[in-house]
Parts: sequence; structure tokens; C-alpha cells
Amino acid sequence: MVFASRLFPVITLGPMYDREAVTPSVTTAPYGSWRSPITARSLAHGGLALGGLQAAGEHLYWLEMRPAEEGRSAIVERTPSGSIRDVTPADGNARTLVHEYGGGSYVAFSRHTGRAVVASDFADQRLYLQDIDDDVPSRTRRPLTRLPEVPRALRYADGRVTPDGRRLIVVRERHQFGQVVNELVALSTAANDREPVVIASGHDFYAAPRISPDGRALAWLSWDHPQMPWDGTRLWVAELFADALGTPQFVAGGTTESIVQPSWSADGSLHYISDRSGWWNVYRCCDLDTLLGESATNPAPAMPLVHLAADFAKPPWVFGLQSYAFLREGRIACIYSSEGIDHIGLITPGAPGIQDLPCEFTTFSSLVVAGDSVAVIGGNARKSSTVALIDIDSGDVTPLRESRALAVDPSYLSRPESITFPTSYPDVSVTGPLVQEMQAVPELHAHALYYAPTNPDFVATEYELPPLIVLCHGGPTSARETILSLDVQYWTSRGYAVVDVNYGGSTGYGRAYRERLRGNWGVVDTLDCINAARYLVARGAADPQRLAIEGGSAGGYTTLNALARHSFFAAGASYFGLADLELFASGGTHKFESRYLDGLVGPYPEAADVLHERSPLHHVDDISCPVIVLQGLEDAIVPPAQAELIVTALRRKGLPYAYVAFADEQHGFRKAENIVTAQEAVLTFFSRVFDVEAADGLPPLAIENFDRDTP
Repeated sequence: MVFASRLFPVITLGPMYDREAVTPSVTTAPYGSWRSPITARSLAHGGLALGGLQAAGEHLYWLEMRPAEEGRSAIVERTPSGSIRDVTPADGNARTLVHEYGGGSYVAFSRHTGRAVVASDFADQRLYLQDIDDDVPSRTRRPLTRLPEVPRALRYADGRVTPDGRRLIVVRERHQFGQVVNELVALSTAANDREPVVIASGHDFYAAPRISPDGRALAWLSWDHPQMPWDGTRLWVAELFADALGTPQFVAGGTTESIVQPSWSADGSLHYISDRSGWWNVYRCCDLDTLLGESATNPAPAMPLVHLAADFAKPPWVFGLQSYAFLREGRIACIYSSEGIDHIGLITPGAPGIQDLPCEFTTFSSLVVAGDSVAVIGGNARKSSTVALIDIDSGDVTPLRESRALAVDPSYLSRPESITFPTSYPDVSVTGPLVQEMQAVPELHAHALYYAPTNPDFVATEYELPPLIVLCHGGPTSARETILSLDVQYWTSRGYAVVDVNYGGSTGYGRAYRERLRGNWGVVDTLDCINAARYLVARGAADPQRLAIEGGSAGGYTTLNALARHSFFAAGASYFGLADLELFASGGTHKFESRYLDGLVGPYPEAADVLHERSPLHHVDDISCPVIVLQGLEDAIVPPAQAELIVTALRRKGLPYAYVAFADEQHGFRKAENIVTAQEAVLTFFSRVFDVEAADGLPPLAIENFDRDTP
């Protein structure tokens, strides 16, 4: 339920602006009415979503999701000479639907005939081989897998090619007879129409098949329902033959230990990230001979390369995440999060601690080594997501591709302030029997990023406080970071305050913080969002009469739940949010998350009464404010039935509501025109609810049962 920790210090918020510094050119106008150069079109057009960073020798690759091209994803190559070019032809879309969220949609590799990529295409989910030469990538793609009788019934992700370039090991997801089966398969890269051979099966999920440098062995991850990969996974290793594996050897992990990102160093030693200490740290395991020899032990011994109260990994909602890589001289380049900031550093085996690089980026999502260079995807409060090279001696950044070329003066951008605010659970008067094995804990805190209204052309009227939008991230096992987000700046440049809440359950704060949500989804997340707003109201940073809450997917559930269980907010916006937990848990979603609620709330049907009680749908009579609901009608993760149920209930009660549905969207909006429509609809909705006249006008929006229903 991603709409894809931070230990923040408590800070004191200063004034929104210095009235003495106001110049005659500055216009006095109410908060929320300011004219902004950041439009809905600027959010959708000219922007890219960057990911899928890989390297093949000195050649660097990444994925660009392009809203202006119907949301398709293209593989891009940067050559050692510095040229950048598309690999994917214009009619291709390198996207996989394994787990629905995808990731790991392609693998780039070298072989005796040159370089090549194997990529999944969104249209049919088949794997295609495409050769790359030094002049231009071949536009000819040869299918490696068959076309199934049922469209998209065979899906592939997270593949790796053997050192000789002849075999591909990849995760396959089979949809057949109403069942979904995940497994590891091997196939030839020769496009010879041979069926893939199953080499590992029997577990509910597989990920990260990683081949040793000499091609002798394969490491991989598995997990089973009801675990999610951040709850508990198992790491395995086995000898790798042409179309089979030797006897799998258990290496590490279990139901209460999350192992992610196995990787082999050049000397054949297996490494991985584990949260056994309470934090995702990097561990060095045995060499291959020890792992497979007669003296092998289960689990295998491993030592942490560093021991930090910091997370070296992000939650694996998608395949292919990488946060550490091996340099040629034996050092390890890595990224990690501590106290709200991401860092890039170097680990020298045998040396204590970690050497931080003085890098301008404060958020990273991926890291690879390409030749002698370290490449990342990262950014900061002034720079959107960027593919860049990092000098490992100086930390200097060389940008290669930014997700958007921002043509906005930085003075219009609000800087995030990290806040830590008091919270408590439960509020017995509100939650009552919903809380399972929780006690109110004194001096309990949660975390958020606060953005003040910022626009150099405007100042608010005297004594006015700004409306506040509380943002709830998806997942709920996810987090918001200190990277430029025009979605946020769209609001702050118009005179809204924004608080982006990393409620209990968010990742990056260690396992204990992540497990605050265990059994208490709908309680902890909701109260943390409310308490973030209360904290800002108490500091005089928000108008208590104009508080709105907004979120997508799991954040949409938190939004609906906050409105249904607490008379606190004046408006809410739910993007593809859950309304009925029973429907979700009883088969109303995809396989990956089908048992997610076991840990978040309770198993179905044993906890059906709790799931019913936690569902906003059954508390619509307690909603007392206007709600806007936005939904993609092709969403397989949170199906349209969820939106339609809550809209029907709102209509039946006679509450003010708006419903905006997109026939051609899935989970998250990818097409530029739909992104524009959704953003402008929410602006119109909040403006009319808060009785604010937006400077740049408002597109029409039908708000049913609204007494100020005028265009």
C-alpha cells in the first residue's frame, strides 16, 4: 500500500516571516490565496520518476518513468565517454507487475558479443533480450519467454545473468486458476524458445537471486505468509548448475529477522543486511567454500561490518533496491539513515566505524559502483531526485539526470524542518477496544517534516494563521524524506502549511519504531497524525479551524480513519485508500499484501470483529466534514470497490463529498493529464471548503451536498 527512520530533534518553530522585512512589492493576501509559479502542470509535465539504477562494467543504467509519455518506463544508458541515450525503443515500456509494485524490471550485463539488457515489457510481461553496441542500442528485441494464454499470467523480476552471459536467474510469478505462485527460474539468454526451468519453489515469495562472481553458487531470499519482507525473511545459498540448484543451505534470518540485499564481494564472500540488532546493518558472512563445505553451519556465522543505530536499507516494497556496493580496492560504499538524514560513506573492512563523505545530498534511494565511480540516486530539500556520480574522496556530486529541471526561483521553496513531537496511545475515550496490548507511554514521541508557507511575493494578513495539510505516507511501512517534493511545494507556495508525518510504523527509525504499528494500525498512525497537527497548532503555526488531512493507499486509510474516528479535521482527501479492512483481508487485494493485515491489525477471519471495527466504512456516521476521494479504476492493490463503498456511504449520509475516478490508472497516477486533474481537484476542494479564493483560479469540481456549491 505504498503511494512509494528518522530520529528528528525537537525544534522550536520560528515566525513564518519577518514583517519588518516586507517590501512594497509584496502583496498582502490571505493564506491559501497566493499566486504560485508551481502549477499542477509543472508537477506532471517535464518530470520523471528515476529508479532501477544498475551498472555493467563502466556503463551505467537507470529507469525513467515519464508521465508525458503515457507513464511508460524507459531504460537509459550512460557510457564511459559521458553520452546518455535511451535503450528502450519508443514503443517499449520496461515495467514488471510482479507483486504489482514491480521493480527489478531489467538487468544489464556484458557478454562476449558486447552488452545487452533483458527487460520485462509492461504490455505482455514477457522478457525481451536487446543487444547494445557502442553506436546505438539495437531496436530489435527478441522474446525470451512465451506469450501465455492468459494475458500477463507470467511475470518476471529481479533477474541476474551468470558471469558467462549465457543463463538468467529470475523471480517468476505465475497466475493460474485463481492462484499466484512465486518461484525462481533459470532460462537461456539465447532466445531459443526453451521453457524456463524452476530451480526453487515452495515458499510464498522469492527475491534477490544473486550469483557468486565465479558462477558457482546462488544466494536468494524467501519468506512466507503472514510475514512481509521487513518482518522476517530467510537467506539461502546453493551450488548453481546449468538448470538446477544443489542442496539449499540456510544462512540467516527467520520470522523475526529481516534479511535484505544479499551481495557477493569479489573474493566470494557473502554479505547481507540484517535488522537482528534492531537496525538494518551490513554483515559479512563466510566465503563460498565455507558456506558449501562439510563444516557449514546453519545459520552461518556473520559479523557486522559496522554496528550503528542507523538503517542501511529501505523497506523492499519493490525489487532491486541496493544501498551498498564493493569498490575495487575492497572498501564498501554505502548509504544509511540516521537522525532524519541520509548519509553516504565508506566502510573499510577491519577498520572501525564508517567514513562519511561530505555530500550535499540528504536523501538517497540507490547506490551502485560503475568501474571506479560510485553512482547514486539522491537529492535534498532544494534538488529533486537525481542520478549522479559521487567522488569518493571529496564527496563532490556530478549530476547526470534530474527528475525535473526546476524553473522556479528557490525563494518559492519551503525548507523542511525536522520536528519531534509528543504523542501517546491510546486515547481510550476514542479507541476503546481497538487497542491491543498497548499502554499509554509517557514522553513518547513521533516524527515529521514541517513546511511553512513560503512565497516571496505575498505576506498574510495580520494575525491570520495558515491552513494546515497533514500528509500521511503510504505503506504504512514507508517514510517521507528530506528531498524536494513539488507536491508539497505546490501547497506551501500558495500559503498552506504542510506537515509530512513519519508516524509510528515508519521505516528508518529501527525495528522497534516500525513495530509500534503491529496490531495497532488505525490507532498509532491516526493519533500521530492528529498529534502532529496539535503540536503545530500549539506553536501558533496552524489555524485550528482549517486543518486538512491527505494520503494515498495506506495513507488514504489513515485519512479516512482519522475523519471517521476523530472530530478533529475540517476536510480530507483520500487517494485510493482502504475503507473496508475485512474486504481487503478476505481476498480483496493481490498476493503480496494479502496477509499484511495479520500483523497490522489481526488475521482474518479470527480478528474479523477488530477488522470491522477498524474500518472507516463502518463509522461514516461519525464523519462530520467534507471528503474528496480519488481512485484509479484499474487498481489491483486497492480495488475501486473500496472507493465506491465509502462514496456510497457518504452519499447515503448526505455528507459533502467529491469523487474523481480515472478509468486508465492503476495504483498511483502515472499519466500527466490525470496527475494534473487530481491535483487541481484537491486544490479546488480545499479552497472551497476553507472559503479561500485561489489567485490562479479554480477548475470546476462537483461537490455533492455542499452548501457553498458554486463554481
